[in-house]
Amino acid sequence: MSELIDLDAIYAKSSIGATIDALDVDLVGLVPVKTRIREIAALLLVESARRELGLQAEPPSLHMCFTGNPGTGKTTVAQRMAEILHQLGYIRRNHVVTASRDDLVGQYIGHTAPKTKEILKKAMGGVLFIDEAYYLYKPENERDYGQEAIEILLQVMEDRRDDLVVILAGYKDRMDIFFRSNPGMASRIAHHIDFPDYSQDELISISELMLEKMHYRLSEDAVPVLRDYIARRMQQPRFSNARSIRNALDRARLRQANRLFANRGTPFARSALEIIEADDIRQSRVFTQ
Repeated sequence: MSELIDLDAIYAKSSIGATIDALDVDLVGLVPVKTRIREIAALLLVESARRELGLQAEPPSLHMCFTGNPGTGKTTVAQRMAEILHQLGYIRRNHVVTASRDDLVGQYIGHTAPKTKEILKKAMGGVLFIDEAYYLYKPENERDYGQEAIEILLQVMEDRRDDLVVILAGYKDRMDIFFRSNPGMASRIAHHIDFPDYSQDELISISELMLEKMHYRLSEDAVPVLRDYIARRMQQPRFSNARSIRNALDRARLRQANRLFANRGTPFARSALEIIEADDIRQSRVFTQ
């Protein structure tokens, strides 16, 4: 009789269910992203079951590329991905090291290799998240040392793929150019996940979650003002999705604090410390531009 394998038991033992569920709590929307993460988790879970039965095969390639505009949750998903990989035994450490070009590329001969190797050493056993990875490649500058960092990364991504997962991130069009210019890097990336922009309704939900975590809430009059703010801000340059919403709420908190401080001679209820009023949002330059 063939040996039976209980995937549900492996799933429960790994605790990845709680991590995947946390994505729905932490991130509004992003249904295609969450679906892809669940698919990758399912692949890794089945591979774990195969290992238990002695069905050895080449470990799946786990290097990834996250593309999308700023503020769409790429860093958060990288952290959750590290948790899943750790829970299933694909990495030794549940940690993410975030790096940019400045962390990897030196400014003179002999400087790049030590910098890159130091970052790789810190990330080993976990996940290395390289934001705006295309800045590593600057072919127009003959004296640029980014190519040296790329070559070191390529070697480690191949030779140490059982002990390090690399996630590259950035704008999709620029990442496409980067991969065309660096086919060796493209061939090592197994999973490409595109992060869509948030809709206006999703950004409203995100703002509510942010305020709740900070123990604030909007007054009844402030709700339509925030919706109007988001609609206007989405049409302006340098809009960064959830990141722009967080910045807007921080500025609203600043105005609320100044409003309360200006009236410090009059005692007020605890609720006043929690409520963002319509004027706290309406004073934004977004409404005058």
